[in-house]
Amino acid sequence: MASLAQSKLPIINIENLKPGSKSWILACHKVRHTLEEYGCFMVVSDGLSQDFKNEVYENVKTLFDLPTETKMKNTSDKPLHGYLGPFRTRPLYESMGIEHATSVEDVVSFANLMWPSGNHQFSKTIHSYASLVSKLEKLVRKMVFESYGVEKYDESFDESMAYLLKLNKYRPRKSDDETNVGAMIHTDKNFLTILSQNQMNGLEVQIKDGEWMSVDFSPSSFVVMATDAFMAWSNGRIKSPSHRVLMNAEEDRYSIALFSFKKGIIETPEELVDDQHPLKFKPFDHYKFLEFYAKNLRYLDERALMLYCGIIN
Repeated sequence: MASLAQSKLPIINIENLKPGSKSWILACHKVRHTLEEYGCFMVVSDGLSQDFKNEVYENVKTLFDLPTETKMKNTSDKPLHGYLGPFRTRPLYESMGIEHATSVEDVVSFANLMWPSGNHQFSKTIHSYASLVSKLEKLVRKMVFESYGVEKYDESFDESMAYLLKLNKYRPRKSDDETNVGAMIHTDKNFLTILSQNQMNGLEVQIKDGEWMSVDFSPSSFVVMATDAFMAWSNGRIKSPSHRVLMNAEEDRYSIALFSFKKGIIETPEELVDDQHPLKFKPFDHYKFLEFYAKNLRYLDERALMLYCGIIN
């Protein structure tokens, strides 16, 4: 059985840097190298004050306290975007998704679906949170693109990026006989993941040599995590880390993940293909890949991308 590592994820300061400055350039390279090495890192954000974070998670708890039949109204034509209730293989977990959460109109529409008279406080708080985190996602992406020398592609990504805010709840085990697995081992299928949580830990990330690292979120922190799609875009340079959630706490754990998706085709930049780095993945439609994964997720996870669009050299 793989051991549990005691080391901590790297913390990188990426806020309040002036593009083009020496500190900016150094931070860009550190972000890129850390994603290549770990697939994730931690950011402490000035925008996530303790008061704001408490307000966000109070609203998330209020949402999950709604009746199941109400939560089931959260549907989507995209796989894994709507309500997911407890299941035989994941009895501790449920989640809800707010599509286009950076649009105040879409957040209000979601709130109107959940509460007959709407919920102004929920809409205002969750939209503010999504706006904050989407700026962080754009910043990380810009830094990686610039470090690879392919910043010319960043604007087109900005124009074609869609954001899904995934709200998650993990309840404690009811007895020692019940599994403590909140989320099974997986890699993310979007483009970038920005994750926060309430005070309850549980996230574990697999690092070198199969070791598992327990992630201890510091105050006002986010975990930035690369994904299969980002790995494909980078021609395999960036690592898509396996991760899971184990529930050993006695209180509910809540987390929020901002998932970015590229509308249309993801293609490896020609600048990242050379003799030492032959092309590993064919161009692919991001949402069609998600559909492929959702249809086959019982049978595959880390192999999904390679089976869908991988090139065997």
